[in-house]
Amino acid sequence: MASPAQWFAALRPKTLPASVSPVLIGIGSVWQADSPPLWNRAGLALVVALALQIGSNLANDYSDGVRGTDRRRTGPARLVGSGAATPGAVRAAALIGFAVAAVTGAALVWLTSQWWLLAVGAAAIAAAWFYTGGPKPYGYAGLGDAAVFVFYGPVAVLGTAYTQHLTVTWRAGVASAGVGLLAGAILMANNLRDLAADQAVGKRTLAVKLGPAKARAVYAWELWAALALAAVCAIGRPRVLVVLLMAIPVARLGSAVGSGLRGDDLVQVLTKTGQIELGYSILMGLALADLGVF
Repeated sequence: MASPAQWFAALRPKTLPASVSPVLIGIGSVWQADSPPLWNRAGLALVVALALQIGSNLANDYSDGVRGTDRRRTGPARLVGSGAATPGAVRAAALIGFAVAAVTGAALVWLTSQWWLLAVGAAAIAAAWFYTGGPKPYGYAGLGDAAVFVFYGPVAVLGTAYTQHLTVTWRAGVASAGVGLLAGAILMANNLRDLAADQAVGKRTLAVKLGPAKARAVYAWELWAALALAAVCAIGRPRVLVVLLMAIPVARLGSAVGSGLRGDDLVQVLTKTGQIELGYSILMGLALADLGVF
């Protein structure tokens, strides 16, 4: 029977900045001194994002575990793959995560009366499940990076912003691409760590398809491209340039990964990439908000 610590580790807390960050940017993009965020909607958006990612992480644990692709895992042990928890228990936990996301999302839709958003939520849950689940998981075909970019970038940022005042700005759109790239960098770091094990079991992630050298180059490109998009957001609003402070940790981390880090050394890279994304999003959110902070 898995311990509470093992269950907590299965939530992959080091990756959760990927769900918090787009909500921060979405809120900041619509925040004005005379028009503060609708905090009840912002809170619901945050719960939806976290519940979706936690459900997705547990669903991946379940699906990879029953397929047997976690037996030679490089990183932290998974619940099903290690035998710490039964597949049924992990699947039930994943479904609870999705149910929380669905109920909370429905409440958010009810508050906005934008019923078409239900289809967006359904698509997000389907994407989370079929990443490694179902007969033909798209994550095994190298398409996971594209899905992460879309759902942890534009969908999450613009969804959060739109449910505030039913409008979005062009800066929010550009920033959503930046944070989506950073979420993709988290996934790339994860898949670089597991590259050899994934290749051995036929899990053809984008990192496997590219090979280690090109995957490292893509990782660094995602980090720097996110900063370039921040510079675009600074057009007409120069305070957004504060986000470029993240260039220092980006340069250090990109160089470290490019030097050839492997295996367990990449566990810390994953953590630090999540920290970069969170720092990027806090600075971007504050800079986009019209509060006179910068």
